[in-house]
Amino acid sequence: MQEVNTSRHPPIFLQPQNSGLRTSAYVPGKVAPVRPAPPPKIHASAKFSNSNSQDHTTFTFPAKEPHREIEMYRKRQHRNTLICFAVSSVSFFLVLAIILGVSARCAPDGNCPDQNPLLSSWNPGHDEQSRVVIKRGDLFRLDSSATVHSITIQEGGQLVFADDAEGSKNITLRTRYILIKDDGELHIGAEKCPYKSKAAISLYGRSDDGEDVIKPIWPFGMKFIGVEARGTLEVHGTPKLSWTLLAETLPPSGLEAGAYSFEKSFNRGLHVRVIDPDTAQVLTVDRFDTYDSYNESKRLQDFLRSLDPGRIVAFAVGDSADKSLLDETKLTIEGLLGSSYVKGLSYRQAWALVGVIGGKNTSCSEEVRDYENHSTGGKALARRQFVTVDGVKFAVLAYSEWSEGKEGLSGLACNLALKKILLLSSWQVGFFFLNPGTHFSAGSTSETTLVHQNCQIPSPLHLKERVQLMVYASCLGSFQLKFNSKILKKLGAIAGIMEDKFYSPGTSAFYYISLQNYLILILVFILVLLSKIQLQIQGFKTMFKFPPWYILCVCVSPGTLTSQPKHAKGPHQHHNTNPCVSTHASPNLQIKNTIGYDTLGHCFFMEDGIEQRNTLYHNFGLVTRPGALFPTDRDDAMCTSIRDKVYGNYIPVPTNDCKAVSTFWIAHPNNHLISNAAAGSQDTGIWYLFHETPTRESQGLYPEAKAELTPLGIFYNNRVHSNFKGGLFIDKGVKTTNASAEDPREYLCLDNSARFRPHQDADPQKPRVAAVIDGLIAFKNNNYGAWIRGGDVIVKNSGFADNGIGLTFASDGSFPNDEGSSQEVTDSLFVGESGNHGFHGGQNKYYGIGGLDNKTRTLPKNKTFPIRGFQIYDGPIHVTRSTFKNFVPTAERYISAIGFLLKNQWQMTPKNNISLVEFDASVSLRAFFGKPGPWFEDNEKDGDKNSVFHDVDGSVTGYRDTYVGRIENYLIRHPSCVNVTQWNGVICSGKYAQIYIHTWYPDNLTMSIVRDEYPVNAMEMRGVNQRAVFQPVVMLKKGYTVHWNGPVPKETVIYLINFDKDDWIRVGLCYPPDTIFQVTSNIYRRQTRAVYSPEDYGPLSSLDELQKQQSQRKYYFDKSTGLLFLFLQARHSRDGHSYCSTEGCERIKILATTQSTNISHCMAKAYPKYSQKPTTIVPMPSKARTACKDCGAVQRVFTSDHQKTYLSIQIQSLNKAEIEQGNQESFISVNGTTFLFKEVGFFVIIVDACTGGVIKERGFSKDETAKLNKYLQSEVPQRSVVLLSTRGALAGLDGISETLMTLGITKAPHFHNKESLAFFGFRGDYKPSWIKLATCPAGQGLGKLEKYIPLQLEEYSCTKVFTSQRKDLKLLKKALSAVH
Repeated sequence: MQEVNTSRHPPIFLQPQNSGLRTSAYVPGKVAPVRPAPPPKIHASAKFSNSNSQDHTTFTFPAKEPHREIEMYRKRQHRNTLICFAVSSVSFFLVLAIILGVSARCAPDGNCPDQNPLLSSWNPGHDEQSRVVIKRGDLFRLDSSATVHSITIQEGGQLVFADDAEGSKNITLRTRYILIKDDGELHIGAEKCPYKSKAAISLYGRSDDGEDVIKPIWPFGMKFIGVEARGTLEVHGTPKLSWTLLAETLPPSGLEAGAYSFEKSFNRGLHVRVIDPDTAQVLTVDRFDTYDSYNESKRLQDFLRSLDPGRIVAFAVGDSADKSLLDETKLTIEGLLGSSYVKGLSYRQAWALVGVIGGKNTSCSEEVRDYENHSTGGKALARRQFVTVDGVKFAVLAYSEWSEGKEGLSGLACNLALKKILLLSSWQVGFFFLNPGTHFSAGSTSETTLVHQNCQIPSPLHLKERVQLMVYASCLGSFQLKFNSKILKKLGAIAGIMEDKFYSPGTSAFYYISLQNYLILILVFILVLLSKIQLQIQGFKTMFKFPPWYILCVCVSPGTLTSQPKHAKGPHQHHNTNPCVSTHASPNLQIKNTIGYDTLGHCFFMEDGIEQRNTLYHNFGLVTRPGALFPTDRDDAMCTSIRDKVYGNYIPVPTNDCKAVSTFWIAHPNNHLISNAAAGSQDTGIWYLFHETPTRESQGLYPEAKAELTPLGIFYNNRVHSNFKGGLFIDKGVKTTNASAEDPREYLCLDNSARFRPHQDADPQKPRVAAVIDGLIAFKNNNYGAWIRGGDVIVKNSGFADNGIGLTFASDGSFPNDEGSSQEVTDSLFVGESGNHGFHGGQNKYYGIGGLDNKTRTLPKNKTFPIRGFQIYDGPIHVTRSTFKNFVPTAERYISAIGFLLKNQWQMTPKNNISLVEFDASVSLRAFFGKPGPWFEDNEKDGDKNSVFHDVDGSVTGYRDTYVGRIENYLIRHPSCVNVTQWNGVICSGKYAQIYIHTWYPDNLTMSIVRDEYPVNAMEMRGVNQRAVFQPVVMLKKGYTVHWNGPVPKETVIYLINFDKDDWIRVGLCYPPDTIFQVTSNIYRRQTRAVYSPEDYGPLSSLDELQKQQSQRKYYFDKSTGLLFLFLQARHSRDGHSYCSTEGCERIKILATTQSTNISHCMAKAYPKYSQKPTTIVPMPSKARTACKDCGAVQRVFTSDHQKTYLSIQIQSLNKAEIEQGNQESFISVNGTTFLFKEVGFFVIIVDACTGGVIKERGFSKDETAKLNKYLQSEVPQRSVVLLSTRGALAGLDGISETLMTLGITKAPHFHNKESLAFFGFRGDYKPSWIKLATCPAGQGLGKLEKYIPLQLEEYSCTKVFTSQRKDLKLLKKALSAVH
């Protein structure tokens, strides 16, 4: 191969020919030949002559007008000259344009690397022994598929994949590895010239291939695409929308009513199914034994005659059905369904029919097969296709067969034929459509293919196969549960080749059966740009190999990173056995439009704990499974069996050390997550954790990044659903030291020591900076929608639905680490059980009755798990301006809007505040404090007993400025408190705080605390983790006594928690009579661990004396009862959410010396001596008579489509039976404004689809169907939403069926025997996906229907379409500008 100077090799991009403009790929120094400039013009006189020059032509003019004739001649000559010039010019420019056009088409595109004329065609063929080195002077264009051993591109060598305008090249390159270094370049397309064909790089080879076959290359290994120093890699596929939200629900069968199938052998008679043609719902399942019984034949005849015209009927013979089938019954079947074969039905003849009542033979499909020699020779098969009013095609199938192996087999089915979906310009036929179910586990996904319904292009795309999982896309409870659909194109892919079977036994390899490894490692590179590509079947069978995308950016100078742009844009990765994108010490990356599907281990993985200022925008992770690479990847089995890195015989505890695999694993908060989605993780969708020190490759190379103290980057519009453990997790860290005798756990296992406490400049001495979680959508997560520990944190504009627990805030236990911090959720929505019933399958093991419709649905945990919208843990927290919907308990489980952490042994602060919250009428359990039973166990932990929150404005209880606690807690009660037995709670006025009691020697005591006013209702406290740490909530200005279940502690420290200045309580602590005391007070500053202002307490001789000097440092010891009395009174003010004073924590220390070892329990002596009559210090307020008008979330719809405006609609149509049962409210509600109607008949509301304003409203009596029909035809303007509701028993609905087709439904519905309806329609040239017709027969109710309709769409032809500024794009721009 020819070698040339690499510093002068031609550029890969050329300036386009015939263009005076420089393209973006223009390279200085490129010189093109040009035509010499024309000579200057010389103005000289010209003489024209010929051979007859001596002959002169003479013109004569009339004498009177010589000048006029001369002037006319000159004008004619000038005009002819102009005409000739114009014709010549047009001809010239036309020819020039043709030449230039042909030249331009023939010229190479300077943006396309494969069109560089200096490239030479390269077709190496297929040779697994060929070790290719492309170096200086080698400029190759790969024109065909090839197989080689390996490829090294270096010293200015270039390899470019060939492409063409038709996208027909389709090149596959098989190799063990590709190494790019030292100015080497690999190009597949370019950013401005995306690759149109299908390019595939397949990495082959086995891990047990010997060194004679391949030697590992450090640090890459044996199977990789690696980019080293000064290497360039560009891979650009065709742009397309990688994933989007579906506009409507995809049921698991494709049919809203569900698919139906039946097959049974030797079940004699005629099997009959009746199907609703409008909904595809199977209405009747019956069998008529017309072989044995004439009565059955008569019953069949009467049954068929009772059916409404238009009903679909399917017949299938089981065994035999002819013997007692009466002629009149046959005539009925022939007349109603158009059968041609029923008259001649004979013994064991196979017969199947699908027909329509009243449709006769034009609508009938049937087949018969004669019975001979114990067989019918195959199936008699009948099949017809229908369409619902929603436009979904479905097929009804019936078959009958007799054979020796299948005696008397019969079957019937109703299944999806085709399901239309969104038409997106970048989605094409042949794309794979992936969808996990929007249920509690997306571990199983449904994959199908996009096809056209007909040959017309463009036309709506349809799903070829039915989806296997429920995909819910409705807006219920103001919550948009839209699914993230994903498209995988048959495009350029980089794949690791998988062996047919497992070939290398070993503990680690067991978890990666038959899968290979592939990675990209980026060191100090010149340029790496990757977009619109696929990576699949990647990984390795042994541990600690790199993931498919391994990004390590090394500083080229101290504090300076590589200046070239770095991004991963739009790659698709699926079926990987390692993480999708792993970044190490890499700042300022942009990862955009990337999909990770069905991978093992953390998918989007920021690993070392120092990765900062990276932006993840519009990425989608789907199905993230456990892996063996790191402890946090592993599940139970791997966690306990992989122990080669632990110390000694330590056995890891899965719940503590492992089980944290996440789709987005963010190891430093200073990163930006915008518009991402995480679905189907085995553990968590998005997990923020906090490294104490840099780990892995960064360990020892970088200073601590102070992750715990660093403010959170942008978090906006992210959605998490169908994750088994939780949607969003902000908590914990990883172990950053190797296993040792002191701590035998494995390096990088999960660790519970980290606490997020963001401060300005990561300096705890500077002000706190609130972490803002904006626009989180969390639904169908099996355990937590979100678990967030630390502060300050604000969750706003977020929605939580169908989670086991919607949102939990957690501080740091007994003493929050960041004093004064708090957590708040505002302007958010919590939905208990929506209309998304889920899909039974995958990890959805539990299902039962629930929801407002009381139907079967999948459940989190199990049937008895107590679902909670917002869960209060320790605090302080604030829930404000939020709305709760659909929390209805069942006989099997409690479902509450507000609940508490189960089996809570930690503290619970009375500073947990709730205000301005709204509870929909669908909430029947606003708060619940638990009861002994499943999940709650005995409900007797310290935190359980002290559960409490402050109802600031009465929006929870109706009583302003009250506290709600557990009903058995007499430390907080007074005589005027109001019991709420349904909540197991009590509502009390007053002022409350906490005392923190810590004892030593012994330090495993149980404490009993009792208020003097309720001496028979002591609270027994077990302590935190069986340690003598107690933190009861107490009512201020009251007296208490404290007792122990063992010998008195020698040392006791009492902290005043949440006491304001001058707040006090009196306590009496039980001691033996011979005790000698040393009582002191001081102020303890926890941040610096410094102690200030020590003071000694002095003794007094009586309790009365102590009462008079309660503000002094005095105590009184009553030896007769053994009670040491003292007042706990705060001397300093408290600021904000600080649990201690501005000076520090005021505390009292008691050192006791005694010879007694008796149990120190004085209650029998203390009471009734010190009993007090219960009194109310703060009077109970009056209960509010009206609901709060300004409560609840401001926004009505919570969705990831923030750029859209939605109209909130509710329709409640009542039938006669419902009215007779006392339900009087028939209504249509538009954006919270309710329009009631009380007359039997119809009610119509017309809404402007562009503005959302109500245009018209009108009622029609039950006899005015014709007027209603005319009104809908002539009075509804274009671009209008049409809402129709009914009340009472109605008839004649068929009169409006044809008109409803003009308002969006696909076909005229059959209204026979239908008593009530609700309709959402649209008048215009566009058919929105939200159009819906709901009907029900007499005696059945529709219930309240809710729908959220988008407004101001361009498809509506609105004259002034409101285009709100895309906040996600604005934040993306902000995030990217911050790094430049």
